[in-house]
Amino acid sequence: MIRPGTGVSCASCDRTTVTNRGALCGKGRTAAQVLSPAVRLTTPLVRSGGRLVEAGWGEALDLIADRLGRTRREHGADALGVFGGGGLTNEKAYALGKFARVVLGTSQIDYNGRFCMSSAAAAGTRAFGLDRGLPFPLEDVPRTGCVILVGSNLAETMPPSLRFFTELRENGGTLIVVDPRRTRTAEQADLHLAPRPGTDLALALGLLHLVVAEGRTDERFVRERTTGWEGARAAAMAHWPEYVERITGVSVPELRQAVRMFCEPESAMVLTARGPEQQAKGTDTVGAWINLCLATGRAGRPLSGYGCLTGQGNGQGGREHGQKADQLPGYRKLDDPVARRHVAGVWGVDPDSLPGPGRSAYELLDALGTDIRALLLMGSNPVVSAPHAAHVEERLRSLDFLAVADVVLSETAELADVVLPVTQWAEETGTTTSLEGRVLLRRRAVAPPPGVRSDLFVLHELAGRLGVEKGFPTDAEEVFGELRRASAGGPADYSGITYRRLVEENGVFWPCPETPEVHEVSGGHEGPEAREAPTGQAGLRGPVDEGPEGPEAPEAREASAGRAGLTGPEGYRPEAREAQGVPARPAGAAVHPGTPRLFLERFATPDGRARFVAVAHRAAAEEPDGAYPLLLTTGRVVAQYQSGAQTRRVAELNAAAPGPFVELHPRLAARLGAAEGDRLAVVSRRGRAVAPARITTAIRPDTVFMPFHWPGEGRANTLTNPALDPTSRMPEFKSCAVRVEVLGPEE
Repeated sequence: MIRPGTGVSCASCDRTTVTNRGALCGKGRTAAQVLSPAVRLTTPLVRSGGRLVEAGWGEALDLIADRLGRTRREHGADALGVFGGGGLTNEKAYALGKFARVVLGTSQIDYNGRFCMSSAAAAGTRAFGLDRGLPFPLEDVPRTGCVILVGSNLAETMPPSLRFFTELRENGGTLIVVDPRRTRTAEQADLHLAPRPGTDLALALGLLHLVVAEGRTDERFVRERTTGWEGARAAAMAHWPEYVERITGVSVPELRQAVRMFCEPESAMVLTARGPEQQAKGTDTVGAWINLCLATGRAGRPLSGYGCLTGQGNGQGGREHGQKADQLPGYRKLDDPVARRHVAGVWGVDPDSLPGPGRSAYELLDALGTDIRALLLMGSNPVVSAPHAAHVEERLRSLDFLAVADVVLSETAELADVVLPVTQWAEETGTTTSLEGRVLLRRRAVAPPPGVRSDLFVLHELAGRLGVEKGFPTDAEEVFGELRRASAGGPADYSGITYRRLVEENGVFWPCPETPEVHEVSGGHEGPEAREAPTGQAGLRGPVDEGPEGPEAPEAREASAGRAGLTGPEGYRPEAREAQGVPARPAGAAVHPGTPRLFLERFATPDGRARFVAVAHRAAAEEPDGAYPLLLTTGRVVAQYQSGAQTRRVAELNAAAPGPFVELHPRLAARLGAAEGDRLAVVSRRGRAVAPARITTAIRPDTVFMPFHWPGEGRANTLTNPALDPTSRMPEFKSCAVRVEVLGPEE
């Protein structure tokens, strides 16, 4: 319940929502405090005389349009950059990607979600032909036999989800947690494996070696539903247990115990998070864990599979609809000619006018002030959240022009030439997509303060000022209607989802292709404008299903469901809905049920088989040496969120987590001569961060940990390594070489 006015608060939540069952963590419970005008932006700001001063909306928008237009004329479209965020609704992420490519004509767009799930997405796509965080609902977790949770401290990062793992153990299942620290999550585990940071790939290969050596391979599953096993098996057999113990620090008996716990039940899952993913070999690391699932038949079967735990409010939906550098809506590839024709038809532009793939997130930020002269940034705070953050801050300062749309005056917004105050979660309607692929409708609860506008309004107004009068509506439902058409037939097919269905069914899982009857069933809820597709120049409209090659046939829509593990028309029957765990619709309602569980009959590859990929352990991009003898790993704490731009404005959360710290083992502290609370300088090849010591046996003696929520001298990302994964372009946040210097007691 949102109570508008003074003292606004989150008092309760819809307990029919399966994902969190109505529960809120401290961040969620206090989130409404950021709705207060006292802690957020309420008027546009423009830079004058070296400082930000209040301005009107017209002045601010005119200035942005003028500077973007001038930069494009003088330096070309790719001198313009756009940087989005994983917290944007599906509608805003879609509109931002369209704005970059249609209005600005730039290829230079990416978003902060590149720093979250990109390695898991790349590995999942490579193995299964499709990336969706979880291929099953969270409600399946308590019913499986074993879960290996790799590099996730969900007890602090996603507290409401912990109950699913508690229920798993109550039901007789087991939990294995892989983390270099004994976190609150690891304390709940039946087995905690604490590998050296950066060695998760070797650990997964060692477990697969033992699976083969102990005869635990599911030969029939491998033979009938996979390809590439011979190469993957040979790679794993080069990682014998004693070798893996030397690399990881995980003992051979622990390795054998983990294999027994994972293989003995009839079903099991592997779930990864940022630990194995935020590495310069993150795609291969996740791929090794997927290989473990495939070799044991723990994929494409009920209550089994590989999944990724997303890290942002719309971490799943944010990576599906076009704000990534290489992506078009519906999780289509930007370099796919068929995808370009389809989306261009929906947008009413020439496919050849769409730019090609651009730079990934860090590469885009690194190019600021040189190739990229002006930047529009929405919903991100890279001054705190990006790797090698001091360098990124320098690049931002070197821009000719920076415009930021945000809820609060973040550290990045403080550098801007124009800052626009925009609405947040309770003040706007829009959809998000959960880590399970469940599309959810979030409805406006309160009016924003006077002077605050939506991101959709910003894009609409800028598009008009830059010469595109149509195609950027401010109504979220109208935008979603176009998103549905743009996604139709793509991997993340939303075409059968409407706002009405989201209300009636409390969320719908994609892929959910449209059927001919969908408009009749939805009762025309969207209105005629949303049921027509834009054609021609910037928003002229035509028939709903007619793209550049004519109306899309029903069998094409059915095929998109088949690729995801449904089998053609079967997916439309009421009994298919029940088999998927979806409530039945009224008799005669031929509506696709959505797809809670993927891959049960086939994987989303051309031949329907999952792909093993042969991978081998390799060292981290930066290993300790004489000058930097320790490893740094980073993460989150329960009372703060991401860059802290919003949570650091909540008194209760600041009281619980007032600032950064350096976590180190007592043996390391004794060697350094450090006491609890002493100021420590952590130094890497990129910079220096200072924070008080927190001494604990919960961390390895060769590793230190810092949370990354704070700016200033305690900014952990000053230290982190921007070395990139060659496939996902993920930076290596989770491991870098450092030394620690004791500065003395904190004053």
